[in-house]
Amino acid sequence: MTDRVAVVGAGQMGNGIAHVFAVSGIPVTMIDVSQEALDKGKVTISKNLERQVKKGTIPADEQPKILSRIDLSKELGAAESASLVIEAASEDSALKFRIFGDLDKIVGPDAILASNTSSISITEIAARTKRPELVVGMHFMNPVPVMQLVEVIRGLATSAETTQRVLELSKAVGKTPVEVQDYPGFVANRVLMPMINEAIYCLMEGVGSAEAIDTVMKLGMNHPMGPLALADLIGLDTCLAILEVLHDGLGDPKYRPCPLLRKYVAAGWLGRKSKRGFYAY
Repeated sequence: MTDRVAVVGAGQMGNGIAHVFAVSGIPVTMIDVSQEALDKGKVTISKNLERQVKKGTIPADEQPKILSRIDLSKELGAAESASLVIEAASEDSALKFRIFGDLDKIVGPDAILASNTSSISITEIAARTKRPELVVGMHFMNPVPVMQLVEVIRGLATSAETTQRVLELSKAVGKTPVEVQDYPGFVANRVLMPMINEAIYCLMEGVGSAEAIDTVMKLGMNHPMGPLALADLIGLDTCLAILEVLHDGLGDPKYRPCPLLRKYVAAGWLGRKSKRGFYAY
Protein backbone atom coordinates (compact mmCIF):
# COMPACT_ATOMS: atom_id res chain seq x y z
CA MET A 1 0.00 0.00 0.00
CA THR A 2 1.12 3.56 0.54
CA ASP A 3 1.81 5.64 3.66
CA ARG A 4 0.11 8.88 2.69
CA VAL A 5 -1.59 10.25 -0.40
CA ALA A 6 -1.89 13.93 -1.30
CA VAL A 7 -4.67 15.12 -3.59
CA VAL A 8 -4.19 18.51 -5.29
CA GLY A 9 -7.61 20.05 -5.92
CA ALA A 10 -10.67 19.85 -3.66
CA GLY A 11 -13.36 20.07 -6.37
CA GLN A 12 -15.75 17.40 -7.58
CA MET A 13 -13.00 14.97 -8.61
CA GLY A 14 -10.45 15.84 -5.91
CA ASN A 15 -12.75 15.35 -2.93
CA GLY A 16 -14.05 12.11 -4.48
CA ILE A 17 -10.49 10.76 -4.81
CA ALA A 18 -9.66 11.80 -1.22
CA HIS A 19 -12.88 10.07 -0.07
CA VAL A 20 -11.95 6.75 -1.72
CA PHE A 21 -8.44 6.62 -0.22
CA ALA A 22 -9.65 7.63 3.28
CA VAL A 23 -12.35 4.90 3.19
CA SER A 24 -9.58 2.39 2.38
CA GLY A 25 -7.67 3.39 5.53
CA ILE A 26 -5.03 5.60 3.85
CA PRO A 27 -4.30 9.06 5.32
CA VAL A 28 -4.93 11.84 2.79
CA THR A 29 -3.89 15.48 2.55
CA MET A 30 -6.31 17.44 0.37
CA ILE A 31 -4.68 20.60 -1.01
CA ASP A 32 -6.32 23.60 -2.68
CA VAL A 33 -5.46 27.30 -2.97
CA SER A 34 -9.00 28.12 -1.81
CA GLN A 35 -10.03 27.54 1.81
CA GLU A 36 -13.65 27.72 0.68
CA ALA A 37 -13.06 24.86 -1.80
CA LEU A 38 -11.35 22.79 0.94
CA ASP A 39 -14.20 23.31 3.40
CA LYS A 40 -16.82 22.58 0.72
CA GLY A 41 -14.88 19.45 -0.33
CA LYS A 42 -14.82 18.12 3.25
CA VAL A 43 -18.58 18.77 3.61
CA THR A 44 -19.20 16.87 0.34
CA ILE A 45 -17.14 13.92 1.61
CA SER A 46 -19.12 13.93 4.87
CA LYS A 47 -22.47 13.94 2.98
CA ASN A 48 -21.32 11.14 0.67
CA LEU A 49 -20.21 9.08 3.68
CA GLU A 50 -23.66 9.60 5.25
CA ARG A 51 -25.20 8.19 2.06
CA GLN A 52 -22.93 5.14 2.30
CA VAL A 53 -23.89 4.62 5.96
CA LYS A 54 -27.61 4.78 5.02
CA LYS A 55 -27.03 2.23 2.23
CA GLY A 56 -25.14 0.01 4.69
CA THR A 57 -21.91 -0.02 2.65
CA ILE A 58 -19.92 1.38 5.61
CA PRO A 59 -20.68 1.03 9.37
CA ALA A 60 -21.89 4.22 11.11
CA ASP A 61 -18.98 4.21 13.58
CA GLU A 62 -16.49 4.30 10.67
CA GLN A 63 -17.60 7.72 9.39
CA PRO A 64 -15.73 9.86 11.99
CA LYS A 65 -12.61 7.66 11.62
CA ILE A 66 -12.63 8.12 7.84
CA LEU A 67 -13.05 11.90 8.13
CA SER A 68 -10.20 12.05 10.66
CA ARG A 69 -7.85 10.59 8.00
CA ILE A 70 -8.32 13.67 5.78
CA ASP A 71 -6.15 16.74 6.43
CA LEU A 72 -6.67 20.03 4.60
CA SER A 73 -4.00 22.46 3.42
CA LYS A 74 -3.69 25.55 1.23
CA GLU A 75 0.04 24.89 0.71
CA LEU A 76 1.44 22.60 -2.00
CA GLY A 77 4.31 21.93 0.43
CA ALA A 78 1.88 19.80 2.49
CA ALA A 79 2.41 17.07 -0.15
CA GLU A 80 6.03 16.69 1.04
CA SER A 81 5.53 13.41 2.96
CA ALA A 82 3.19 11.73 0.42
CA SER A 83 4.36 8.65 -1.46
CA LEU A 84 1.68 9.27 -4.09
CA VAL A 85 0.35 12.67 -5.20
CA ILE A 86 -2.74 12.83 -7.42
CA GLU A 87 -3.34 16.13 -9.17
CA ALA A 88 -7.03 16.86 -9.74
CA ALA A 89 -6.91 20.53 -10.73
CA SER A 90 -9.00 21.94 -13.59
CA GLU A 91 -8.36 20.71 -17.15
CA ASP A 92 -5.82 23.41 -18.04
CA SER A 93 -2.44 22.26 -19.37
CA ALA A 94 -0.48 25.35 -18.22
CA LEU A 95 -1.82 24.93 -14.66
CA LYS A 96 -1.01 21.21 -14.61
CA PHE A 97 2.52 21.78 -15.97
CA ARG A 98 3.19 24.34 -13.23
CA ILE A 99 1.81 22.08 -10.45
CA PHE A 100 3.97 19.13 -11.57
CA GLY A 101 7.10 21.28 -11.86
CA ASP A 102 6.52 22.49 -8.28
CA LEU A 103 5.60 19.05 -6.88
CA ASP A 104 8.76 17.56 -8.39
CA LYS A 105 10.83 19.83 -6.11
CA ILE A 106 8.66 19.21 -3.02
CA VAL A 107 8.11 15.44 -2.74
CA GLY A 108 10.62 12.67 -1.96
CA PRO A 109 12.68 11.14 -4.79
CA ASP A 110 10.62 7.91 -4.88
CA ALA A 111 7.18 9.54 -4.78
CA ILE A 112 4.83 8.88 -7.70
CA LEU A 113 3.16 11.90 -9.31
CA ALA A 114 -0.19 11.09 -10.93
CA SER A 115 -2.62 13.25 -12.88
CA ASN A 116 -6.39 12.78 -12.96
CA THR A 117 -6.43 14.54 -16.34
CA SER A 118 -9.16 13.39 -18.71
CA SER A 119 -7.24 14.23 -21.89
CA ILE A 120 -3.93 16.13 -21.44
CA SER A 121 -0.76 14.25 -22.43
CA ILE A 122 0.94 12.44 -19.53
CA THR A 123 4.17 12.48 -21.57
CA GLU A 124 4.04 16.30 -21.74
CA ILE A 125 3.21 16.61 -18.04
CA ALA A 126 6.08 14.24 -17.14
CA ALA A 127 8.52 16.32 -19.21
CA ARG A 128 8.00 19.19 -16.73
CA THR A 129 9.65 17.05 -14.02
CA LYS A 130 13.01 15.39 -13.41
CA ARG A 131 11.23 12.06 -12.68
CA PRO A 132 9.29 11.23 -15.88
CA GLU A 133 9.52 7.51 -15.07
CA LEU A 134 7.48 8.20 -11.88
CA VAL A 135 4.72 10.21 -13.60
CA VAL A 136 1.49 8.43 -14.58
CA GLY A 137 -2.16 9.13 -15.32
CA MET A 138 -4.89 8.05 -12.89
CA HIS A 139 -8.14 9.04 -14.58
CA PHE A 140 -10.98 8.41 -12.13
CA MET A 141 -14.60 8.59 -13.29
CA ASN A 142 -17.25 10.91 -11.86
CA PRO A 143 -18.70 10.40 -9.23
CA VAL A 144 -15.49 8.86 -7.88
CA PRO A 145 -16.92 7.07 -4.80
CA VAL A 146 -19.44 5.22 -7.02
CA MET A 147 -17.69 4.58 -10.37
CA GLN A 148 -15.46 1.52 -10.63
CA LEU A 149 -13.07 2.46 -13.42
CA VAL A 150 -9.61 4.04 -13.19
CA GLU A 151 -7.84 4.59 -16.51
CA VAL A 152 -4.13 4.16 -15.72
CA ILE A 153 -2.27 6.06 -18.43
CA ARG A 154 1.31 5.21 -19.21
CA GLY A 155 3.32 8.12 -20.62
CA LEU A 156 6.26 7.56 -22.96
CA ALA A 157 8.73 7.49 -20.03
CA THR A 158 6.52 5.93 -17.31
CA SER A 159 8.30 2.87 -15.92
CA ALA A 160 6.75 -0.60 -15.71
CA GLU A 161 7.30 -0.48 -11.91
CA THR A 162 5.35 2.78 -11.56
CA THR A 163 2.51 1.45 -13.72
CA GLN A 164 2.35 -1.78 -11.70
CA ARG A 165 2.32 0.06 -8.35
CA VAL A 166 -0.54 2.28 -9.49
CA LEU A 167 -2.53 -0.66 -10.90
CA GLU A 168 -2.15 -2.50 -7.57
CA LEU A 169 -3.02 0.57 -5.51
CA SER A 170 -6.14 1.20 -7.62
CA LYS A 171 -7.28 -2.37 -6.87
CA ALA A 172 -6.47 -1.91 -3.17
CA VAL A 173 -8.92 1.03 -2.96
CA GLY A 174 -11.67 -1.03 -4.59
CA LYS A 175 -11.36 0.19 -8.17
CA THR A 176 -10.94 -1.68 -11.46
CA PRO A 177 -7.88 -0.25 -13.23
CA VAL A 178 -7.36 -0.50 -17.00
CA GLU A 179 -3.91 0.27 -18.44
CA VAL A 180 -3.96 2.48 -21.55
CA GLN A 181 -1.33 4.31 -23.58
CA ASP A 182 -0.86 8.07 -23.79
CA TYR A 183 -2.82 9.30 -26.83
CA PRO A 184 -5.19 12.31 -26.90
CA GLY A 185 -8.32 11.53 -24.86
CA PHE A 186 -6.93 8.07 -23.92
CA VAL A 187 -9.77 5.53 -24.38
CA ALA A 188 -12.66 6.86 -22.28
CA ASN A 189 -12.91 10.34 -23.75
CA ARG A 190 -11.78 9.42 -27.25
CA VAL A 191 -14.90 7.25 -27.49
CA LEU A 192 -17.26 9.29 -25.26
CA MET A 193 -16.67 12.86 -26.44
CA PRO A 194 -17.44 12.32 -30.15
CA MET A 195 -20.75 10.73 -29.04
CA ILE A 196 -21.60 13.74 -26.82
CA ASN A 197 -20.49 16.12 -29.60
CA GLU A 198 -22.70 14.32 -32.16
CA ALA A 199 -25.66 14.54 -29.75
CA ILE A 200 -25.09 18.33 -29.55
CA TYR A 201 -25.02 18.51 -33.38
CA CYS A 202 -28.37 16.64 -33.41
CA LEU A 203 -29.77 19.24 -31.01
CA MET A 204 -28.33 22.18 -33.00
CA GLU A 205 -29.72 20.82 -36.29
CA GLY A 206 -33.18 20.24 -34.77
CA VAL A 207 -33.09 16.46 -35.26
CA GLY A 208 -34.65 16.10 -31.81
CA SER A 209 -35.10 17.88 -28.48
CA ALA A 210 -32.58 17.30 -25.67
CA GLU A 211 -35.10 14.99 -23.98
CA ALA A 212 -35.71 13.05 -27.22
CA ILE A 213 -31.99 12.56 -27.93
CA ASP A 214 -31.27 11.41 -24.36
CA THR A 215 -34.29 9.06 -24.31
CA VAL A 216 -33.13 7.39 -27.55
CA MET A 217 -29.70 6.69 -26.04
CA LYS A 218 -31.10 5.54 -22.68
CA LEU A 219 -33.83 3.24 -23.98
CA GLY A 220 -32.29 2.31 -27.33
CA MET A 221 -28.66 1.80 -26.26
CA ASN A 222 -29.22 0.99 -22.57
CA HIS A 223 -27.11 3.95 -21.38
CA PRO A 224 -27.90 4.86 -17.74
CA MET A 225 -27.82 8.56 -18.67
CA GLY A 226 -28.30 10.36 -21.99
CA PRO A 227 -25.29 12.10 -23.60
CA LEU A 228 -26.62 15.65 -23.07
CA ALA A 229 -27.45 15.06 -19.38
CA LEU A 230 -24.01 13.46 -19.03
CA ALA A 231 -22.37 16.49 -20.66
CA ASP A 232 -24.15 18.72 -18.12
CA LEU A 233 -22.82 16.50 -15.30
CA ILE A 234 -19.23 16.56 -16.63
CA GLY A 235 -19.37 20.33 -17.31
CA LEU A 236 -19.70 21.77 -20.82
CA ASP A 237 -16.45 23.72 -20.43
CA THR A 238 -14.65 20.44 -19.62
CA CYS A 239 -16.27 18.71 -22.63
CA LEU A 240 -15.12 21.58 -24.87
CA ALA A 241 -11.57 21.45 -23.46
CA ILE A 242 -11.35 17.68 -24.09
CA LEU A 243 -12.70 17.98 -27.64
CA GLU A 244 -10.13 20.70 -28.36
CA VAL A 245 -7.34 18.39 -27.11
CA LEU A 246 -8.67 15.62 -29.39
CA HIS A 247 -9.01 18.00 -32.36
CA ASP A 248 -5.54 19.53 -31.90
CA GLY A 249 -3.77 16.28 -30.97
CA LEU A 250 -5.23 14.03 -33.66
CA GLY A 251 -5.87 16.66 -36.34
CA ASP A 252 -9.05 14.96 -37.51
CA PRO A 253 -12.10 17.16 -38.33
CA LYS A 254 -14.42 14.53 -36.80
CA TYR A 255 -13.39 15.89 -33.36
CA ARG A 256 -14.36 19.51 -34.23
CA PRO A 257 -16.38 20.86 -31.28
CA CYS A 258 -19.99 21.66 -32.17
CA PRO A 259 -20.60 25.44 -32.50
CA LEU A 260 -23.60 25.12 -30.13
CA LEU A 261 -21.27 23.73 -27.43
CA ARG A 262 -18.97 26.74 -27.90
CA LYS A 263 -21.98 29.08 -27.67
CA TYR A 264 -23.22 27.54 -24.41
CA VAL A 265 -19.75 27.76 -22.83
CA ALA A 266 -19.41 31.40 -23.98
CA ALA A 267 -22.78 32.13 -22.32
CA GLY A 268 -21.60 30.54 -19.05
CA TRP A 269 -24.14 27.71 -19.43
CA LEU A 270 -21.79 25.02 -18.17
CA GLY A 271 -24.28 22.39 -16.97
CA ARG A 272 -25.10 21.39 -13.41
CA LYS A 273 -22.38 23.50 -11.80
CA SER A 274 -23.87 26.73 -13.24
CA LYS A 275 -27.49 25.48 -12.84
CA ARG A 276 -28.01 25.65 -16.60
CA GLY A 277 -26.75 23.65 -19.57
CA PHE A 278 -28.82 21.53 -21.94
CA TYR A 279 -31.20 21.28 -18.98
CA ALA A 280 -32.06 23.69 -16.14
CA TYR A 281 -31.11 22.61 -12.58
